[in-house]
Amino acid sequence: MDKNKQQTINPGLYLVSTPIGNMEDITYRALNVLKKSDIILCEDTRRSGKLLSYFKIKSKLFSYHKFNEEKVSNKIIDFIKKKKTISLISDAGTPTISDPGMILVNKCIEANLSVHPIPGSSAVTSAVSASGFSDQYLFYGFLTKKEKELENVLKNLCNFDYCIVFFIPASKINFYISQFKIFFFDRKIVIAKEMTKIHEEFIRDEVGSIKSFSENLKGELTVVLSEKIKEKNIERKINESVKIEIKKMLKKYSHKDVVEFISKKENLPKKIVYNYCLKLKK
Repeated sequence: MDKNKQQTINPGLYLVSTPIGNMEDITYRALNVLKKSDIILCEDTRRSGKLLSYFKIKSKLFSYHKFNEEKVSNKIIDFIKKKKTISLISDAGTPTISDPGMILVNKCIEANLSVHPIPGSSAVTSAVSASGFSDQYLFYGFLTKKEKELENVLKNLCNFDYCIVFFIPASKINFYISQFKIFFFDRKIVIAKEMTKIHEEFIRDEVGSIKSFSENLKGELTVVLSEKIKEKNIERKINESVKIEIKKMLKKYSHKDVVEFISKKENLPKKIVYNYCLKLKK
């Protein structure tokens, strides 16, 4: 890149994307903005300090996280009004996406101060592009840990017939998989680990058949659920002998009793059996 042609950096707030793992993924523009920033806001000064040190950037780091963003944002607005250039980075990826920053962005908008996105690495688009699923997707981010709230969220999301992307702490993956099996059994799943790093891995399976992880996973995982598998493919999970048994049972027993009995006997998700019974009733 011709250094003489680098973009002029005007005062304002810059949302600078940083690598999600591989340092080589940072952009020339991101480096240029960071080098010319008066202050760089970050979640973890130790972690971001390593990034800046790697690229020999000496701009001043300032701690900015979910516990202090309301208070710090007002100070930053004053800095920008004084014609300072402020960059916001997250620990990895794009700022404000499941990370702090939206409060500051809105305060800048209210004060009529400029906000500039500096695009780059994204765990969301990286995982979706490698998933093999539909390019129409919903990014949800982190799910709640509270079971009742989670149940309500997943009930709503299961009606969404496109890909869904989540960020999940690796230590909680088995818990969330157990919940996905209840609400998303009719989808495929890709779990992205260590994206862009040496040990990058994509685990591909169907939600209904994926097994729990026995190893102690670390960090954050990006999980992509596919669009719904078409009904004709789901029905293939019910073999012909079971279909015959269901037809006979429906003549003697209630819909509910048949679903309960067959799902337990054949180890099938209740919804698959339920939908097949509904089809026979039509």
